[in-house]
Parts: sequence; C-alpha cells; structure tokens
Amino acid sequence: MSLRLHFYGAAGAVTGSCFMLETSAVRVLVDCGMFQGSKSERELNYRHFPFRAAGISALCLTHAHIDHSGLIPKLVKAGFDGPIYATEATADLASIMLPDSGHIQEMEVENLNRRNSRRTRPAVFPIYTAEEAAASLSTFRSVPYGQWEAIAPGFRARYWNAGHLLGSASIEIEVTSEGGEKPIRLLFSGDIGPDHKLLQPGPDGPPDFDYVILESTYGDTDRAGMTIERRRRMLRDEVRAATRPSGVLLIPSFAVERTQELLVDLMKLMDAGELPDIPVFIDSPLASKASAIFKRHAGELREGQDLVRALESRWVRFTESVDESKAIDRIHSFHIIIAASGMCDAGRIRHHLKAWLWREDATVLFVGYQAQGTLGRILQEGVSRIRLRGEEIRVRARLRTLDLYSGHADAPELLAWLKDRLPVRRGVFLVHGEAPALNALRASMPDVVPAHRTIIASLDEIYELSGEAAVLIEDQERRLSPQSVGHRDWHNDFSELLLDLNAAIERAADRKAKEAIIRRVRRALETE
Repeated sequence: MSLRLHFYGAAGAVTGSCFMLETSAVRVLVDCGMFQGSKSERELNYRHFPFRAAGISALCLTHAHIDHSGLIPKLVKAGFDGPIYATEATADLASIMLPDSGHIQEMEVENLNRRNSRRTRPAVFPIYTAEEAAASLSTFRSVPYGQWEAIAPGFRARYWNAGHLLGSASIEIEVTSEGGEKPIRLLFSGDIGPDHKLLQPGPDGPPDFDYVILESTYGDTDRAGMTIERRRRMLRDEVRAATRPSGVLLIPSFAVERTQELLVDLMKLMDAGELPDIPVFIDSPLASKASAIFKRHAGELREGQDLVRALESRWVRFTESVDESKAIDRIHSFHIIIAASGMCDAGRIRHHLKAWLWREDATVLFVGYQAQGTLGRILQEGVSRIRLRGEEIRVRARLRTLDLYSGHADAPELLAWLKDRLPVRRGVFLVHGEAPALNALRASMPDVVPAHRTIIASLDEIYELSGEAAVLIEDQERRLSPQSVGHRDWHNDFSELLLDLNAAIERAADRKAKEAIIRRVRRALETE
C-alpha cells in the first residue's frame, strides 16, 4: 500500500494548517486553515488549492481556530462535498467563526475596492462571503472523544482532547490496505495546550504510532515555574503599570478562549481587591457569540462557573455595532479594551491602534503569539513608526508582552506529551512553527526520538510513508520557497523603507538637505 503525506500548510510557519493523506483511491485532509503572516503567505489564500477539492473524500478538523479551519468555505465552494468530522464544540464554534471570517473579508474587500477605485485599480473579491461560509456548515459531522469513526474507505479516526481550545483534538488515524496488511497508525497533534491552561484539561491520547505530526509553535521556549496564580500576578502588575487617568490598556486577543481567560483573571483580580474596578470592553461581535457558546459548554470546562460569573460582571461590556465600538474612543477615564485580531492584522483592534498608538498614556499588551510579518510582530519588535490604513503613525504607546495566555505548550511540555505517545516507530514530523522553534525542538529530541527519525517539513513537500521510514518525493511543485515561509517579505521591507525615508527627510536640517536625500533616492532608482 502506498500512503503519502502532503504538507500544504503550517510547514515552516504557524498558520495555514493543512495536511493530506493519500492512497491510490482516497484523499483525506486534516485541517484546512487560512494563512496569516506576511503578505506573500496571505496571498496563498486567494490562489487555487494545490489539489482538486472535489477529489477529497473527507476532512478531519482539529479545532475551530481560523488558521486551522478558515479555508473550509473556500474548499466547499471549490467542489468539496464530503463530510467534515469535528467534535461537537468545534462544530459549534465553527458555526460562528467561519461566517465571521467571511464577513470580515467582505468588509475589508469593500474598503480596499473603495481605495482601488480612486487609484483606477481593478476590483478584488473576497475568498468567500459570510453566506458561503454559512452554507459550508451543513457538511459538519460531530464526533465524540475517544470513539473510532470510519471516515473513508480504509480510513478510521479517533479524536483525543488536545487541551488547547474548547473542542480541540489530536486526531489518531489508521489507514488499512485492502490486502489486510498491518495498518499504518498516525497521530496529528493539532495544537497542544499548556499545563497552566485555565479552562482546558491536560491533553491526552494513546501511545504506539508509526508517525506523529507534532506542532512546534513554542519549541524554543521554556516557561518553567509558570502557574495560573503567577500569571495573574503578572497581569495585575501590567494593568497597574498601564493605569493612567485618561489612558487605555489595549489587548489584541483572539476572540475565542483567549478573551474568556483574560476576563476570568481580570475579574478575579478585581474581586480580590488587587485591582480597582475597571471597565473592560470586549470589542468583538465574535467574542460575544463565542462567549455564549462557552456558557453553553461551561460544564465541560475547568473554572467554567468562574467564566460564567466573569461574563456576567457589571464591569464587562460587550460592544456589537461599529458605532458602539467608536463610542469607546470618547471615554476619558482609564479602561481596558480587548479586541481581535490577536495578531493585529484585521478586525477592530486596528481602529483602536490607530486611535491610541501615538499617545503616551496608552499601553498595548500582547498576550499571544505574533507571527512573522504581522503588524503585531512588527510592533512587538519595537518599531518607532508604522503604516496603518494608509497613514503613518508614530508609536509612542508603551508596548508590552505577557505571552502566558498562549494556548500552546512550551518545549518541555511538547516533549512530555511526545514521550507519552511512545513508541513512535518510523518518524516524527515537526510542523506549525517558525525556524528557530522547529530547530530548537528537534535539537532537544534525540533522547525521545532518534535524530534521523525527526523531520522538519517544508511547505508543499510530499512524503511516502509506506516503508520503514518516511521518504521525501522530489520534484514536487512549490508555491513558495522554504526561505519565504515564516519570514518577513518584501511588502514588510517596502513599508519599512517608506517610513525610514520619511524619517530621514524629517530629520534633514533644511530644504537643501531634504532635496539631496530625494536626489540620492532617485539616482538609486535610475540605476536599476
């Protein structure tokens, strides 16, 4: 039996999760996520899939985050009509997250086309609409944890709690040939939750696999000694330091689970008197809908009742409409705004950043992973100016990072999870990480899995899995070079160049000095 594994996303980067298992008769996808990060990577969302959508037999979804689920409506639109297997909670969250993703795309394309019309540029179209996203939900099939499900001829799958997000799963897949050979057993980790996750239990799963496909987001990080209590103290200190009479604390955050965890911790600190009562605005319609789903599933969550109490606190205010969102800007006392997106590349957080980044009485607190090329990563790295919505903004706000609300395990936790899956006979593929994290995790693994059995997969690579070890199939077509994935691209460099040029002209002593800078730039362009 030939069994091939295709890496169509989350290979050398942390977004766009998409893997395909292929036999001579069946193709099964694990995840179909949206690319984030640099513009070069985001452009992949608009291209045709590197496979025929109508030829996919089934899709297994690890969880509802958009970097794992966000291209499902596009897949259905392109001709996929098979089942999508997911836990009940994942299906519930996808029912709000995918239409919200379509709505955001429609709004962003509408704004872009308005600018393009002034520049006489052609109109662009969303990857999919909210209506198309809603239509794709009919193909979801709910599966319980721990129960085998026949998903396609010769394929069966079993879902295990990954401890990352409400409904998140690691997916065990067995592939059997018609000849009755011993099945090939694989485990796709999905995103593995950390030990100190507030709402989720620890990840679980069985041992004994041929292959494990392991996420590596924080493969170079060790959060030794971290507890929920210590995290709350650190959050308390950040809020206290941010407090200004007319200031704001902006927290870019994923609307689903990250926001809810922050709320529980903030309300606990206020209830204990460690923070004064502070208005907290959840400026995300998606977060409002997600919170209702979390309430419905509160019995499945650790600290579920604390979450319900936090959501009902009189200091927590959810904003729905754009007008309500803009009205927050008229508040003249200290307040906290939690808004999506978590990497600052879309959503209402960009409006608030534009309103506050230039002010010294503002603090921006990053509480999750910022992928290369995103606005969040650029700000996190300490730039003095940015371009946002076509305008240049000087960054005067305090920029802080408290990367302890991540839903991802650190390196020791990933290794501990992998040890519990042993034996892994034929190989471990490291995915869903940038180069430093991938290389660091691989270097720490020889005592768990031999180095020659550990593979860092690249985008669009294909491996044959039927032998004693995975074999790379050469000459496959690549959409991006490995060097372009998980890195800044020319769009980032161009924006930075414009900012540097403006800064140089501003610093020039007089008109002659400014003209000299412009002449030098023109000469450089003329030599190209």
